[in-house]
Amino acid sequence: MGTANFDFDEEVVIVTGGSSGIGRATALEFGRAGATVIVADVRRDPKDLGEDLPTDEAIADLGATAEYVETDVSDPDEVASVVEAAREYGGVDVMVNNAGLYRGGSVTDLSVDDLNAMLGVNVRGVFLGTKLAANDMLERDDPGAVVNTASISSSFAQHAQIGYDATKGAVRMLTRTAALELGDTGVRVNAVAPGQIATEFSDGWTEEAQEAAAGEADPGEAFLKSIPMGRAGFPEDVAPAVCYLASDAAGYTTGELLHVDGGWSVC
Repeated sequence: MGTANFDFDEEVVIVTGGSSGIGRATALEFGRAGATVIVADVRRDPKDLGEDLPTDEAIADLGATAEYVETDVSDPDEVASVVEAAREYGGVDVMVNNAGLYRGGSVTDLSVDDLNAMLGVNVRGVFLGTKLAANDMLERDDPGAVVNTASISSSFAQHAQIGYDATKGAVRMLTRTAALELGDTGVRVNAVAPGQIATEFSDGWTEEAQEAAAGEADPGEAFLKSIPMGRAGFPEDVAPAVCYLASDAAGYTTGELLHVDGGWSVC
């Protein structure tokens, strides 16, 4: 099987939530492809098991340029600061709105505080990142790409996830509407929809998922029965899909939701 080789030399990429999980893998993938990477996150240290080196330092070890900017994506001023940091390197070429927040709960017990927290990160954060990056691209007359991290929850309801499902559904429509509105400018907006990925993103199943995906534990029928490929995914399974959507190879693709879920969505 062939491998993908991306070239983002001399391009500037912002990855929100880039310290851990899918964001870290994505930032590293762009770094390997020669991009200057701005890692935007509320914390610099990774949460991934076995990882101690901050993402920006790991990218520097690859020979690429990277900078960490402490960022709460729900705060307009902080997102603006990240875009301003990118301007120091020439401006935003690729915006990856990956930062996300999960709070479980059903319609009868999810708290308003938890819902508001998810709306702030998952919806307002994606809106702000898309808006400010697009404005930067248009001001410089240099249209680039926006890639949002949606989810299988963008299209499929799941038990005890009403708030998360609602916010990820919003990410899907933010992506589609922004793609519609920006289509004639050359700015492309797409999203990846990961399935069950072995990360530290949410509590409960994640440690089991990491061990199962690594082949260190029996995943159990209940955990993997809905995944035709028979395993949980890795962040490294998602990162190349993000790079593809940001690349010239997807130059005629906008408003798309690309599932990276091992076939979960076809069941």
